[in-house]
Amino acid sequence: MLVEVRPSKKLRGARALNLTACLAPILDALCEDSLDLSRLRLVCDWVQYKNNFRDVIDVRPILSPAKQNGRAAEPDDDKLEIAIDLRRCADADLADVVRDVLARRTEPEGLQRVYLEDWSRGTTSRIWEFNSLYWRFLGVWEKATGRLYEQALPGGESDARNIAGVHELIKEMFLVWDDLAAHNALPDELYVIELGVGNGNQAKTWLDEFAKLDAEHGSEYYRRLHYMMCDYSEHVLSSARENVADHAAHVSSFALDATTPMTALGFLRYKVFLVYISNVYDNLPTEDVAQIGGHTYHAEIRAYLPKAGAARIAERFGVESDKLVGAIDKLLSLGPELLVDAMSANFGEVARAAEFWMAVWDAVKLEERYVPMTGLDLYEIAPGVNGEMLRPMLERHGDVRMQVSNGAISSFVDTLPLLHPYGRLQCHDIFVTDPHQYRTGFLGPGKYDGSIVNWVNGPLLQHIGRRKGFDVGYAPFAHRTGTNIVTLTAQVRD
Repeated sequence: MLVEVRPSKKLRGARALNLTACLAPILDALCEDSLDLSRLRLVCDWVQYKNNFRDVIDVRPILSPAKQNGRAAEPDDDKLEIAIDLRRCADADLADVVRDVLARRTEPEGLQRVYLEDWSRGTTSRIWEFNSLYWRFLGVWEKATGRLYEQALPGGESDARNIAGVHELIKEMFLVWDDLAAHNALPDELYVIELGVGNGNQAKTWLDEFAKLDAEHGSEYYRRLHYMMCDYSEHVLSSARENVADHAAHVSSFALDATTPMTALGFLRYKVFLVYISNVYDNLPTEDVAQIGGHTYHAEIRAYLPKAGAARIAERFGVESDKLVGAIDKLLSLGPELLVDAMSANFGEVARAAEFWMAVWDAVKLEERYVPMTGLDLYEIAPGVNGEMLRPMLERHGDVRMQVSNGAISSFVDTLPLLHPYGRLQCHDIFVTDPHQYRTGFLGPGKYDGSIVNWVNGPLLQHIGRRKGFDVGYAPFAHRTGTNIVTLTAQVRD
């Protein structure tokens, strides 16, 4: 048996975790079972997101490689990982939970869980349909909860609205433009893109400060400025346009998928001086890979509702139990507003449909298993990015699991061709900057309101950026203490 305790910082200090009290009842229960302990991994996390997709204790099968030592793999070759959330251990009778979890392994599938999908890699899971639903119908969610989405962020607002940070960025850009102007090399039109504009508060802060600083600078850069607001949701863009109405002559808006910005913005290739991103990469689809015992695995997932929770939701909204999954399908495909038309007997108004949406989202959990990969060279991380890029991280750090950040990498790679040779991409987000972080903490997924959050694989982004001729650097966000936000900057390598 291998026991891995990741939140090592929690083991010391005035409020140190009593690890023995957590593990002792779990080990006692495991020893009662006929489970082959030599094939068992016990992985302990501290799941800091109070809303997440995990139970206190989860079981993850580790499926055998297709062939082992030249012979066909047998079912008995499979191993098992038991995942424990140490944060919630005090709230449960752990021995009983373990007995229950182990007993469920021999039960017919679906006896305790209502599945919303079959096994899939993370990027194709239905949880991303929920994520998309949140941004498409953000106004409905905000009305139902009574708060704006920014209030769900730590500190209640995005760090991209920090005035000091905006000032610093604009002044650095003025230095570049002044130098180009002195050499008659500055274009007549100055392009800035914001990916993931949200409600427009960030754009308004940036444009207000840009106009003010430009007036002080005296170079009339504001007159030549074209600010491109980009977001997935037309509803969000509509709100953003209202927010920046004072700058309407300098602003254009584009509805686009953040993972493929070139689709809508290809006409700006090599023309953009700044691509400005905040809290977007952590909200894009990702898959997880793992290195376990010298083999490489995909972490496959499938979304489900606990049977008891599903029954409560069905009763509360008057939906027959065997039609609950169908009602969820309608919610995801139609949205809460059209769900009222499709199921008027159950949902008489949009507010009621929104309650159903929130109840389902709160109850959704993820089951996981590890499936052997056929080879990194056959794995496509993103269009044009081969899985071999992962090899240095997977093979140098022992047994490790990490996000691939597929959506973030797709966005990053598709954005770089937009940059002017003196342009930069700047992104504020929660980045892993050292692979060792994957060994010491839980980095997602978590639930933020109705959306999903995962830490972003910074070393992988950096490696890919260098291969494409860009310097990619990370620095702690300099203008607010106590934040996990890191600033990524990418520029053409000198």
